Amino acid sequence: MMLRVAWRSLMTRPIRAAVLAAGFGFGIAVMVALLGVGQVILEQAHAPALVGGGDLVVSGPFGPVSSARLVISTIQHAPETAARISAISVTRRARLYLITPGKALQITATGGVPSLERTIGDPEIAAVPAWTDAPDDKRWARPESGEVLRALDRFHPIPESRTSPSSWAEWLYFNGRTRDGHARLYLTFFVGAPGDAPGTRQAGVRLQLERDGRFTTYSASSIVDEAAVLAHGPDLDIGGNRVRLEGSTYRIVLALPGLAGQIALDAAAQRSMPPATIRGAGGWVSGYVVPALSGIMSGDLRIGGEQLTFDNAVGYHDHNWGFWEGVRWQWGQVAHEDVSIVYGRVFPPADVADIARIPGFLAVLGPDGLLGYSTNVTIDDTAEGRVDVRATRGLDLRLTLAVEETVRSTMGLTRLAGSQPLNFLQLGGIFQVKGTVGGRELGFSARGSAETFRPQSPGPTE
Repeated sequence: MMLRVAWRSLMTRPIRAAVLAAGFGFGIAVMVALLGVGQVILEQAHAPALVGGGDLVVSGPFGPVSSARLVISTIQHAPETAARISAISVTRRARLYLITPGKALQITATGGVPSLERTIGDPEIAAVPAWTDAPDDKRWARPESGEVLRALDRFHPIPESRTSPSSWAEWLYFNGRTRDGHARLYLTFFVGAPGDAPGTRQAGVRLQLERDGRFTTYSASSIVDEAAVLAHGPDLDIGGNRVRLEGSTYRIVLALPGLAGQIALDAAAQRSMPPATIRGAGGWVSGYVVPALSGIMSGDLRIGGEQLTFDNAVGYHDHNWGFWEGVRWQWGQVAHEDVSIVYGRVFPPADVADIARIPGFLAVLGPDGLLGYSTNVTIDDTAEGRVDVRATRGLDLRLTLAVEETVRSTMGLTRLAGSQPLNFLQLGGIFQVKGTVGGRELGFSARGSAETFRPQSPGPTE
């Protein structure tokens, strides 16, 4: 009945019905054509050939890929990709402006390693024989592990900011413990605010040593040349103490009042976490990188007439930089067999960033690189003697630290305006780790380290 009524209605005005039908048909045809064109454009936008050839393009979600050498090294050495990669190249795009009388022309410039671009079939340079490799281009072709570590571990100039330069600090941090757990060291090479003379920086070395529950601290300070730090870091010389990166080994010489010795940390391959930088209002910045999430530490320390030996010990090294006034953080690290885990969260001053919008992170590295990463992380260290960490979204992992050692010190740099400095707590103990990451079940107990801040309260400080 309804079809009969509709048919009679259309037939009473056949011309209008025909125009209406043609209009609907044309509209549908246009929509189908646009969808088809859009799909083609989308596929072309993702086509590796449009960005220089190859079969796979790796890009950063917010711009250029940071630490390209680390990415290249990881892809080249990971078993699941090494045998399948015949060529790999790096490309950098930037906007340049050609200034002519009365006119400015915008140009998109592309840079790369010529020989590598040819191996992946970049059509733009196929017929340009004059474009050849510069001497340093070979380092991009197959970077050595030491060069990757050096690039990760570089030092940074103090940026322009409304924050006082006196709150800027950058440091190399090492920790290690003997296999039997009776001794642990926390070592910091620190480069801070500008010195009194132009082009100089305040610097220091601090070693905290724990032996069978007894804590002692050794330190020295000096003034260093800023240009030398920026040019050669992580190689540092501070008051007779020094760090040298040789290949993938950090060699450290200590000459502190009351303590002297040498330490070496052999960084494990594929156990580096790339730099992460948080930026806030007024040029505020905080950065963090882990060149050696795990490694083997060895060496001897002489303390008076006593000698302490680290032989085949467990070691770790990270690097921090930024403005630290009013800043606190939570951090922890544990390694077991072929798995290394690091987590953390930074709490900036309220006037530079919204704390609620800066998440924590947790990364898990295996023998061939990253196994999993999450920013959906909760870190609860309010209970005395215990730290609970939970990470979900992309992995499901729970870490619980039973604190056995605590080193408490006062850090005036973290003081909020009008308040007392906070106590900085360095924690050691046993981590219980359980969960899944990358389809792999994890369940182990291992010694690890953690850091946090607490309001000042009565108790020993170092």
